[in-house]
Amino acid sequence: MDIFHFIEFAFTVIVGWTLSAMVLPRISLVSFRRRLFDSVDERKLHTAHIPRLGGIAFFPCITVTVSLVIIGYNLRVGYNILDMDLTNSLLSMLCCLFILYLIGMMDDLIGVRYRSKFVGQILCGILLPISGLYFDNLHYLGIPFTVFLIVYILNAINLIDGIDGLASGLSIISFLAFSCMFIRLQWWMYSFISLAAFSVLLPFFYYNVYGKIHRGRKIFMGDTGSLTIGMLLAMMVIRLSMSDPVKESLFPGGIVIAFSFLIIPMLDVIRVVIHRLRNGKNPFLPDRNHIHHKFIALGMSQRKAMVSIVIMAALFALGNCFLIHCLSVTSLFLLDVAIWTVIHCYITVKINRKHRAEKSTIQKR
Repeated sequence: MDIFHFIEFAFTVIVGWTLSAMVLPRISLVSFRRRLFDSVDERKLHTAHIPRLGGIAFFPCITVTVSLVIIGYNLRVGYNILDMDLTNSLLSMLCCLFILYLIGMMDDLIGVRYRSKFVGQILCGILLPISGLYFDNLHYLGIPFTVFLIVYILNAINLIDGIDGLASGLSIISFLAFSCMFIRLQWWMYSFISLAAFSVLLPFFYYNVYGKIHRGRKIFMGDTGSLTIGMLLAMMVIRLSMSDPVKESLFPGGIVIAFSFLIIPMLDVIRVVIHRLRNGKNPFLPDRNHIHHKFIALGMSQRKAMVSIVIMAALFALGNCFLIHCLSVTSLFLLDVAIWTVIHCYITVKINRKHRAEKSTIQKR
């Protein structure tokens, strides 16, 4: 890796950040003028009218950034960085992102039934394996598992997007980590995509967490954004999980490391679905039982809950990166599940104690 690569990486970050910073305020302005706000109900944590169309900026800004940096790279080296496999992967990714972009916009504007969303997600899950991106080390189970995983990650990112900065904060850390790994592997196209997504999310994170409602600067990503980010994260996880001798020599147990960055939203989905089924509820209908709701029930503010969960996710990822050299993949996965279960049980006990104390105080009055 030479100085030209550093320039290309810097160009990717600067262009992605600039485009996003330019587009997001204009989306917010149009949303306020047209009164395109997120609904306010008893399940939502916000009480003000806030636009939910911030995710509209993600797909075009990332696509333009990646296209420009690939053009610049090709002009510099004198040949096309994209061989047949990379071309198929990139075109398949763009098709999936466009399909999810349309589904997300329809859902944010007029609402879409979850069954219809699942059909679109499954279609995207099928498109990636066709291009060659699938778990090739699982033999005949590789393609079905890939489709399942894509739908799983799409919904995990969508469901974790419940408080300001949480989905974008987790995704920023994930894309930055993926970028570093792809750069180390010299997989330039994937490093450009990860860096572009990372840089586009930075302005959104600022507007989502620190934006002022009265100035028309606060905005949510909506389904358009969560589906776009979820698709890109799924693609990165799948690519890092595929068999490759160079990757295995640099990052042994790469499949665990790849999943480590998304372990919080993925395990949270399983817990929530099990909880809903156990209580006889539809597993696809929303409630207030996600991890961020639990932290807020402890008395934390939204920002403190967001920071706590992001730090917890980072610790899981760092711990797995170190422990993969000492434990097998199965042992490490079971350890992650055990730690997650203990954390959840501890939080539940704390919430129950808090509720009992509040009831006791009310009864004494």
